Amino acid sequence: MISYLKRLCSCTFDMFRMTEWRLYKLRKRSRLKNRDFTILASNCNGAFMYYDMGLRYLTPTVNLSMGMDDFVKMAGNLRWYMEQEIKEQEPENGYPVGLLGDIRIHFVHYKTFEEGVRKWEERKKRINWDNLFLVGTEKDGCTYETLERFEELPYKNKVVFTHVDYPEFSSACYIRGFEEKEELGVLTFPKKQMLRRRWLDDFDYVSFLNHGSPKTGFGGD
Repeated sequence: MISYLKRLCSCTFDMFRMTEWRLYKLRKRSRLKNRDFTILASNCNGAFMYYDMGLRYLTPTVNLSMGMDDFVKMAGNLRWYMEQEIKEQEPENGYPVGLLGDIRIHFVHYKTFEEGVRKWEERKKRINWDNLFLVGTEKDGCTYETLERFEELPYKNKVVFTHVDYPEFSSACYIRGFEEKEELGVLTFPKKQMLRRRWLDDFDYVSFLNHGSPKTGFGGD
């Protein structure tokens, strides 16, 4: 009997968490006013924002990652890089890799190089050049100098998630919980708490997408 009650309570709690999570994302969607934007991201954080909002991907940076130095370099000469052909490289850790000019692209969520390139080319054509948002992450080789160069990029809508506070950078958003690490963890992973939340949810990206300034996103939603 006790075992049955425990299973029942666990099942009820799981249902509550799932329902609350769905309602949480619906509330986010209801707040979004800007719905025709391109997020260029160094990893999957940008793709999850689109997915949460139920929007079409208007960006090629989906289901892939690149080093932050490469990401900053690409953003600094974006139109040129978007005209380059991606050349196949040796796979790494079981996933395809391509070279865009001198930028290494890791197609971590694609089965083949051909599939990754096909989706890149397809989504590249959807870029809204008049409504660009840059989303970086302090990992994958990101140094203080990388953050400095990210800060200098000529984009008004940009944010870089960091594992410690950098008040000198207006584009930096400090995600608490990784201070003892050398870099940020995976922000799309869930946090260990009662309600279902990811580290990414500590940043109110809906306000960021609506208003552009990363400062509007501090503190989560």
